[in-house]
Amino acid sequence: MEPFVVLVLCLSFMLLFSLWRQSCRRRKLPPGPTPLPIIGNMLQIDVKDICKSFTNFSKVYGPVFTVYFGMNPIVVFHGYEAVKEALIDNGEEFSGRGNSPISQRITKGLGIISSNGKRWKEIRRFSLTTLRNFGMGKRSIEDRVQEEAHCLVEELRKTKASPCDPTFILGCAPCNVICSVVFQKRFDYKDQNFLTLMKRFNENFRILNSPWIQVCNNFPLLIDCFPGTHNKVLKNVALTRSYIREKVKEHQASLDVNNPRDFIDCFLIKMEQEKDNQKSEFNIENLVGTVADLFVAGTETTSTTLRYGLLLLLKHPEVTAKVQEEIDHVIGRHRSPCMQDRSHMPYTDAVVHEIQRYSDLVPTGVPHAVTTDTKFRNYLIPKGTTIMALLTSVLHDDKEFPNPNIFDPGHFLDKNGNFKKSDYFMPFSAGKRICAGEGLARMELFLFLTTILQNFNLKSVDDLKNLNTTAVTKGIVSLPPSYQICFIPV
Repeated sequence: MEPFVVLVLCLSFMLLFSLWRQSCRRRKLPPGPTPLPIIGNMLQIDVKDICKSFTNFSKVYGPVFTVYFGMNPIVVFHGYEAVKEALIDNGEEFSGRGNSPISQRITKGLGIISSNGKRWKEIRRFSLTTLRNFGMGKRSIEDRVQEEAHCLVEELRKTKASPCDPTFILGCAPCNVICSVVFQKRFDYKDQNFLTLMKRFNENFRILNSPWIQVCNNFPLLIDCFPGTHNKVLKNVALTRSYIREKVKEHQASLDVNNPRDFIDCFLIKMEQEKDNQKSEFNIENLVGTVADLFVAGTETTSTTLRYGLLLLLKHPEVTAKVQEEIDHVIGRHRSPCMQDRSHMPYTDAVVHEIQRYSDLVPTGVPHAVTTDTKFRNYLIPKGTTIMALLTSVLHDDKEFPNPNIFDPGHFLDKNGNFKKSDYFMPFSAGKRICAGEGLARMELFLFLTTILQNFNLKSVDDLKNLNTTAVTKGIVSLPPSYQICFIPV
């Protein structure tokens, strides 16, 4: 048989199989735009603004609909009611992690972010407990964040009120907090090992939010068969894991089980306690994966939110003035801010919440997956189906947040000026898969921002009318536009 004929027959078979597979899956899934064979709905989705495409789909198909990325169906939830019903009311069924091919290559299902089942539950529970109980030791996490806030201020003083892009400095601070938590010590901002770590994290963050990675996730054969920036990601991950392993060996050599110094020590002690358990999830590979996840989840996300926050405070000097007035009244100029201050600073608390709401860092949320065949609103979602809860549709709900596209701390204040909680505040997602680092991130945002505003006035290089605060969406992450800022010592 001619090779050309064989090729045509193979392609025809693949096409028919794809059509049959999609048809079978679609019968009981929520409605959605008709997918094309093999590529699904990719031509109908703007990869540079996925949320806009999904919002348009929701207007046609309702708050629960199905789209196809390649041949894989993704069930999308749009709006507070649908997101709450899935992630909170049916939390167990929707607690799986939707693993992409790139994610699998990077994490191998280890650690917290991409793991599932028993491993995820045990590692997450241990990590949350360990981070929460750090205050029982010699230095609490709050102590570490306060120390880093002080170092951040000293670095900002070195700018001598000259215009600067704050991206690098604001990236160093959260990364150093994670270093302190997992490695016992912080690094000088010019330390070569620290700079190398930062470079790898920044590079991977940029690449993983590129359209090419979306293509690789939809067509996994590209990962192994073609060159591309995904190989740089895998190389950076391997080098970072190697560095973490070296640190683990150093900890093993000097471990005192009665005096744990940091997260790695606590994990090693747990490993020793479970050494006779053949099915234990507490091993070196999971330790390395978990530490890597702490960096991934706790560095770029917090630094990007801080960078967006300073841009918004630049744009709205009247908001900045009110925060500084509250700082003067509650904290003063001669002691460092602490978390106890937050309950006495409703306006500042509202500003921090509004920064997170407005910046809308991960508008599509991190993908979930259903852990079992699940009936949801008369639809049947098969086990393992990827779920996408559109957090942006909740954070920008105009019934809960009037004028949601406007930066307004009043969204979180009642008529008496007291802080007002909102169930719609979901920047960390919701339910059982809510971000494990939520507590640390909230602490860093409050302490870093209040410490900066306690020590500096902010000055824009550009006319405030020309200062753009519209997010630049790259992949699944929203980033603030680049800008210059002057930190004027108070």
